[in-house]
Amino acid sequence: MATTITAHLTSRHDRWRLFVLLPGPVADWPEHDLGTGDVPTIRERSRALNALGYVFTDDAEWSWTEPTLRPNDPDARAYLIASIEVREAAEARG
Repeated sequence: MATTITAHLTSRHDRWRLFVLLPGPVADWPEHDLGTGDVPTIRERSRALNALGYVFTDDAEWSWTEPTLRPNDPDARAYLIASIEVREAAEARG
């Protein structure tokens, strides 16, 4: 059975970044910069994951959250985080 890992898509400071959460330092996590603009399409996110060596797990769906740096402040600017389960592309090929 393939090991699942969580990937996150974030938007901070008007830039979209996709990264794969791995054990160890954050600096070692695979990351792809998707640039600025609209929310990247599912196809764009999939291509970015593929470039990092990962694929979506079967029936995986994106889950979105909208945190702020000041949770009790209704005027605080929110940012988006999307999560999805992925696995290494080599494991997906069997």
